[in-house]
Amino acid sequence: MYEILVKSDFSGAHNLRGYKGKCEGLHGHNWKIEARFEKEDLDDIGITVDFKILKSKLKATLKNMDHAYLNKLKAFKKKNPSAENIAKYIYDGLRTAIKGKKLSLKSVTVWESDNSCATYYE
Repeated sequence: MYEILVKSDFSGAHNLRGYKGKCEGLHGHNWKIEARFEKEDLDDIGITVDFKILKSKLKATLKNMDHAYLNKLKAFKKKNPSAENIAKYIYDGLRTAIKGKKLSLKSVTVWESDNSCATYYE
């Protein structure tokens, strides 16, 4: 089994409704995203999939989040845009984007700071 990792980032603001503390107020992060994929075999030239393709799919999945107020996105109107929920949102979008590529999405990790992250996987 081979594991492939691609990274990207976006800047976005949010606030956590119902949170008692600083995060209840509007604030932003320079979010760092890691997407891990796995595949059992290599192609004829010895790669699982071109990194460029995966980076492009990840970037497209993040496009509507960049420089956005995340709470206003449809996915987060009722659900808090926590790192955990953002990780699942990206996972779901990326899994759809790679459908038919004979490649599995293993996990998505969302870093909201250098010291804090959340990972979603199935």
